[in-house]
Amino acid sequence: MLTQLTINNFAIVRHLNLELSEGMSVITGETGAGKSIAIDALGLCLGYRSESSMIRNGADKADITATFQMQPNSPAYLWLKDHELLDEDNPHECILRRMINLEGRSKAFVNNRPLPISQLRELGQYLIHLNGQHAPQLLLKSEYQLELVDNYAGIHSLLGKMQEQYNKWRKLHQQVKNFHQQCKENEARKQLLQYQVDELDEFDIKEGEFEEMEETHTRLSNSEELTEMSQSVLDLLSDDNSNADSLIYNAIRYLEDLVEVDANYQSSLDMLNEALIQVQEASSEVRALAGGIEQDPELLAELDERIARAMSLAKKHYVSPNELWQHHSVLQDELQKLVDFEDNEEQLIADEKKSYRECVALAEQIYQERVSAAQKLAEQVTAQIKALSMENGEFYIDIQHDVKKLTPNGADFVEFNLRSNLGQNAQPLAKIASGGELSRISLAVQVLTANKLSTPTIIFDEVDVGISGIAATTVGKLLRQLGNKCQVLCVTHLPQVASHGHQHFNVQKYVKDNQTETQMSLLSEQERINALARLLGGSKITDAVLANAQEMLDLAREK
Repeated sequence: MLTQLTINNFAIVRHLNLELSEGMSVITGETGAGKSIAIDALGLCLGYRSESSMIRNGADKADITATFQMQPNSPAYLWLKDHELLDEDNPHECILRRMINLEGRSKAFVNNRPLPISQLRELGQYLIHLNGQHAPQLLLKSEYQLELVDNYAGIHSLLGKMQEQYNKWRKLHQQVKNFHQQCKENEARKQLLQYQVDELDEFDIKEGEFEEMEETHTRLSNSEELTEMSQSVLDLLSDDNSNADSLIYNAIRYLEDLVEVDANYQSSLDMLNEALIQVQEASSEVRALAGGIEQDPELLAELDERIARAMSLAKKHYVSPNELWQHHSVLQDELQKLVDFEDNEEQLIADEKKSYRECVALAEQIYQERVSAAQKLAEQVTAQIKALSMENGEFYIDIQHDVKKLTPNGADFVEFNLRSNLGQNAQPLAKIASGGELSRISLAVQVLTANKLSTPTIIFDEVDVGISGIAATTVGKLLRQLGNKCQVLCVTHLPQVASHGHQHFNVQKYVKDNQTETQMSLLSEQERINALARLLGGSKITDAVLANAQEMLDLAREK
């Protein structure tokens, strides 16, 4: 509940401090006196757009503060708790402050802590619901009509689930769409990869095979030269008469004789014995290798062809021949990933269809809730507009359900219809309702739906335009009844409405030091009677008019 509103240097207000109570508070005053200024200033504390032109002439900034009392577990209290913005010393109080400088920039605070304007707006919706002067025109818009039905039905938690499920479905739907697009883009790549992999599968080169082929090819290509050179080595080592083997053997025999004479030659003898063994082993190995040299023209031709093919494929794939086997493996992996990607289609489509069915089920549930609420609301609005001097009026709410037009709010199109006179068919408000009828229907709808809102304070800013007489009295009764359940602030020019307020504020405009100022004050009992008399009789206040005002006030209190 709004308990205090302090305004400094806003529009034509120099300073204003209002103390507000429970129930219905009415604000009256002459035309142009600034009855809606307090509402406009309060809107800034709720995150409405600010401009430097809002600052009072001669001042360097405007400063507005609104103080609220909150119940534990109320939406505003829980929001502040979630955002760690509760006042630890007084957790049930919320103070909003907005300052505007001459550059048009503004600062916002909650409980003396800075807050972005976007979050201020988010918090503000839990504190106050504002029904402005343009509410009758809003009533012609289908989106607003839908919002009113939903407020009356009280299905916000269900709508939250619908929005969450809708977003989930749309995400999956987009994934399926992207998947099919990716499949199209993958197809050309997959065909190319399949051709390349098949080609390399057929060639089937193994790791290290190219190096082995090159080595074997070199050996086969030089077999004759290898044989001749091997034989030359064998001749030098052991086969020729003056070979290394026999020369070392003869040297050993001489050293053995020397050792018998001088033992110092033993070391040389040992080294030659080892050398002889090494020469003999080398001869054996060369002889074995020479014996294994093959001359195979057919194998050499096959190697020529396979090496040429390997080099051709390597050039084609921009890799070296000895990396061809690895490149083959990389292409196989890429191809398999594309194949596996397409295998996900069935599951992805199944998930998308399941999510869509859940959306449709929620939309159907919402539709049933709306239809039930719309029927009750239409009956109540009809009863109210009959009391507002539309005796033959019949109000209808048509809801069309089409799952092909699914949205985050369901799949419904809402249209408010009116039958103004007997014998006529009901038609949309935009086609049939006059300005006065629209004002009465709007007020009836707002009062009935406001009773369903969770916000503790509801503001009606001159929503009684176009209403007078008995209808105005009925409006006053409706707003007072609403004020018994929540805090109501009503800016009005009708005495029939003003008389029903639990408290009455009056706005006056005057000139001081060549500057226009406006003040708003809480009226005493006698001041209230005088204010009602001015609304009834204009500038000339007679005893009869005062008596009428007193009677009007007494009758309102009897209700």
